[in-house]
Amino acid sequence: MSPASTFERAGKVRDLYRLDDDRLLLVASDRISAFDVVLPTPIPDKGRVLTGLSRFWFRETASIVPNRLEGTDPASPRTSAAAGINATELRGRMMICRRAAVLPFECIVRGYLAGSGWKDYQATGQVCGIPLPAGLRESEELAEPIFTPSTKAELGVHDENVGFGAVVAAIGEDLAEQVRTLSLALYRHGSQIAECGGVLLADTKFEFGVEPETGDLLLIDEVLTPDSSRFWDAATYVPGGPQPSYDKQYVRDWLERHGWDKRSPGPELPPDVVAGTRQRYVTAFERITRASFERYLRDDVIAP
Repeated sequence: MSPASTFERAGKVRDLYRLDDDRLLLVASDRISAFDVVLPTPIPDKGRVLTGLSRFWFRETASIVPNRLEGTDPASPRTSAAAGINATELRGRMMICRRAAVLPFECIVRGYLAGSGWKDYQATGQVCGIPLPAGLRESEELAEPIFTPSTKAELGVHDENVGFGAVVAAIGEDLAEQVRTLSLALYRHGSQIAECGGVLLADTKFEFGVEPETGDLLLIDEVLTPDSSRFWDAATYVPGGPQPSYDKQYVRDWLERHGWDKRSPGPELPPDVVAGTRQRYVTAFERITRASFERYLRDDVIAP
């Protein structure tokens, strides 16, 4: 079995390899994307932060919805051979997963008014077609979290916000309602856990798939990571403007200040931005999981 024969596809961050008819190997790289473009500069250990946090959250949310994670041990010769990567390099950045038919939407939940939601609200008084009260400030907490799905675009193409009706039309009313209900439940549960570590979950996205044999809905991809979420420091939170964050907003802000046109290829990131991004990702890992990232790197366990 060679990497060329098992390779299935590369996403913005993850590379997927076929293990057998029922299982995939997902390997999280250190690539970082912004505005739907993969940037040329990697962030050291970023893939391990994403994988470690996803492992933590898959465990913490298993009582809400099943997921497709089956294993994380890189020691199997079959696993290393599939990716053409040695076990040491795979350690902490790989997941063995069940196959699933991926639903064609990113299931975004917003609990605070930020990012594109804030821009939409300023222009229309709504977020993705959902009316909100007048007079809200940037970064203000919403009375209730809202479900604002988007399309899953191909690499290099911007996702598009869609109404709930578009989800119903694509996957049917019953499945759409299930996805919306689960997304909101996952957000609320994740918010409670993150807040125990002094982190506010401003918004996030989930992805779901259907298990081909059983038809069960599964939580897939990554869960509540700095790539898929907006994490703020609860101790410094003050609504009325942008917030210090533990996510890739730091990179987006640097790109916005430097006049990039948001088209490929993206610019190289300077060393201080790389170091600052890594530090924010590691902080998110440690504050949310209450675990040592150094121990995760050394022992491949999520523990103090």
